[in-house]
Amino acid sequence: MSWVLDADALAAQLAAGEAVLFPTDTLPALACIPAVAPLLWRLKCRPPDKPLILMGADLQQLLGLLGVPWRSEWLDQAHRCWPGATTLVLPIAGPLVELLNPGGASLGLRVPAAPLACDLLRRSGPLATTSANRSGALPATDADQAAAAFPGLARLAPLPWPQGSGAPSRVLAWREPADSALDPWQVLRPGPIGNDRAAPPAPGGGETPC
Repeated sequence: MSWVLDADALAAQLAAGEAVLFPTDTLPALACIPAVAPLLWRLKCRPPDKPLILMGADLQQLLGLLGVPWRSEWLDQAHRCWPGATTLVLPIAGPLVELLNPGGASLGLRVPAAPLACDLLRRSGPLATTSANRSGALPATDADQAAAAFPGLARLAPLPWPQGSGAPSRVLAWREPADSALDPWQVLRPGPIGNDRAAPPAPGGGETPC
């Protein structure tokens, strides 16, 4: 049976190395602190070559953890997109990249437009996240579906959760172009933007982050 905890209690669960469930503006998230990120792959039965997303309460919270200078283009895009349903994949390295994207050289980052999620993230610090479903299954879209997928995990109170878009976030990746006239932002996955109608999940949606 999944139990329901307020933000302080859920943050304590996270600090103890537990995985938890909470709502976002897109899909419910399965999350843990980055130090125990392999837990999410095990819970989902997900291949480890599928990277996780680092979710923060705001841009400043993420900036302080990455250990690299942010390019002005990255900051401009972050200010345009966040908080919101866009994941930015940036070519950075360091311990967090290795934890959430083992062997990779980039990291997906997001600040959700979801007050409950951001309140939790302010208490817990940035979290490793993915959609709340077993690998290959459709993503959960509400608290009951998330609990059915992971019945042993705590959920964020109160219930019911605010309804998200039901689609995964848009993913934009920075790719340094050979020609400066080309757009360096590559759309890896379309998705809901602002108040636009949500795009349907990409094929293989059960393998997508939230």
